[in-house]
Amino acid sequence: MPFNLLLAVQTALPSTFALIADTKAAAPSSAAAPARTIQSLFAESFDTFSVVLLLASVVAGAVIIRCVFEIRRATVLPEESEKTIRQYIASNERDRLSEFVRRDQAFVSIVVRAALESKSRGLDNNAAREAAELAASEQSSAWFHKLEPLNVIGNLGPLLGLAGTIWGMILAFSAISDSGGQASPTMLSAGIAKALFHTLLGLLLAIPSLTVFGFYRQRTDRLCTRALVVSAELTDLALAQYASTSTTTTSTIK
Repeated sequence: MPFNLLLAVQTALPSTFALIADTKAAAPSSAAAPARTIQSLFAESFDTFSVVLLLASVVAGAVIIRCVFEIRRATVLPEESEKTIRQYIASNERDRLSEFVRRDQAFVSIVVRAALESKSRGLDNNAAREAAELAASEQSSAWFHKLEPLNVIGNLGPLLGLAGTIWGMILAFSAISDSGGQASPTMLSAGIAKALFHTLLGLLLAIPSLTVFGFYRQRTDRLCTRALVVSAELTDLALAQYASTSTTTTSTIK
């Protein structure tokens, strides 16, 4: 019995060592297969759709940077402008107030300017308030329009990526047809991977664009609403000052 066991072990050892050697020899060949990366897929999938998506990403990046620097309280509703207008109204300096709002480009200054210009043309307070409301609506729309490119790019990004994917699939299946249906699974999978890469680019463009658009849209709405409230208050104070100054002048003349 021990002799038979020893004989079996001696017989099995050579085949086992041969199997291990074959496995080690085959391992480098499989490991030598190049791994696909984002850079390689981008280089292989580079076409007109990739160029359009890249340009759209550059535009989206520029809009995002502009939103970061411009859509702030210090820009939409600067405290210095509000403070200066209140000071001139409180001190009854109508000429200096008119001069300041004519030069200043803040939200509240533009609204108060529209009301004062209407009064200077002889219109009543209701007409002056309507002019101020129109100016406030125009300013709010202007701030929201700064965000609109992100909304457009965010919605068009996946569609452009899908169009690139469909075009890539058409090319891949056309190549299979030209080869008489003899294309290997490796060739087919590589073509599909390159086609789907456009969809990935479109999603990578849309996700940050729509995320930033949603965040800054809420912020713009909050800032513009506050600016509308402050502008309405300052407009009423300026019109009241204008009326009191006119009454004082009339009384002095009489």
